Amino acid sequence: MSTHVKRAFKYRFYPTDAQAAELSRTFGCVRKVYNLALAARTQAWVTRQERVNYNQTSAMLTAWKKTGELAYLNEVSSVPLQQTLRHLQTAFTHFCGKRAKYPRFKSRKKSRRSAEYTTSAFRFRDGKLALAKMTEPLAVVWSRPLPEGMAPSTVTVSQDSAGRWFVSLLCEDPGIKPLPANANAVGIDAGLEHLLTLSTGEKITNPRHEHRDRAALAREQRRLAKKEKGSANRARARLKVAKIHARIADRRRDTLHKLTTRLVRENQTIVIEDLTVRNMVKNHRLARAISDAAWSEFRSMLEYKAQWYGREVIVVDRWFPSSRLCSACGTLQEEMLLNVRTWTCDCGVTHDRDVNAAHNLLAAGLAVTVCGAGVRPQRSTPGGQSATKQKPSRREP
Repeated sequence: MSTHVKRAFKYRFYPTDAQAAELSRTFGCVRKVYNLALAARTQAWVTRQERVNYNQTSAMLTAWKKTGELAYLNEVSSVPLQQTLRHLQTAFTHFCGKRAKYPRFKSRKKSRRSAEYTTSAFRFRDGKLALAKMTEPLAVVWSRPLPEGMAPSTVTVSQDSAGRWFVSLLCEDPGIKPLPANANAVGIDAGLEHLLTLSTGEKITNPRHEHRDRAALAREQRRLAKKEKGSANRARARLKVAKIHARIADRRRDTLHKLTTRLVRENQTIVIEDLTVRNMVKNHRLARAISDAAWSEFRSMLEYKAQWYGREVIVVDRWFPSSRLCSACGTLQEEMLLNVRTWTCDCGVTHDRDVNAAHNLLAAGLAVTVCGAGVRPQRSTPGGQSATKQKPSRREP
């Protein structure tokens, strides 16, 4: 039975000079409209305590196009401009629901360059994709086929900091179906020396993608620092730095996709720990290594793939003492320094720190399915309480 999952298929494409100029204008107009609408909504609330909705900002857009100062907004497709107003409405909805911070203005240099087209603003036929205001289709590199018989509902065009162009097509993928159920369950302890340690005893080495390119990255960053601001040489140097960062991110994402797909296919129940990465990176000695491990991205991939394929992800509370708890007798050690990788319990059992933690996480997760403890399965936001909440220890990772 199909789950009717909407899935984005991302491809790289190579625009002509005219297409690149048109898309760059569109990105600029999208950013301008977003900032104008955000300023209008903020001012209305501050001055008159009035809430402005999407329909009102859409009417404002029509008025802006008729002014001489913003007449250039008519030169690009109106659909991406309407879509950015919808995105702003979504941002305010999340803010009012206390799921996000107040929306921020888009920066010309730092914000993501993207534009979203709905079905009225693109044509997809015979494997060719053409956007509104363009006479020629995009030169897309079709590295994998779209689901047979499926047409995209939205198309998002973007350009990353390395200058690469991408197009993302949102389609319903009927090929995603729940996998056959099995009795396998695994606990996973995330780390730095080993990226993942499984309760089966398997340790997955941390590839340290950023460390591999650290020397080249430092060299290009030194060259960038010496270039005059605003010069063409600085722009070329910045592009070289961005390409190294893009290569690191691509390798990291590829590794995580392979790991999460394998774990979801092999196990029915997966238990992980709720790590507060935002707070952990405040440790300046470990921040670089923690960021390179990308634990948050790993969890995000694991959760949506588990939802796709009918698996269960259980997240144990961050204060659960998985490393200090003996998985054999249940004795809790008072404290344990980070450099202690093996330890012997009073019961005589010698533990590998990471494997023991994975065993404890698995036991805590299975307790949820048996007796319904307070660790909530398949969560999308951090928080909640564990089945065994202990006093936090500052010495434990």
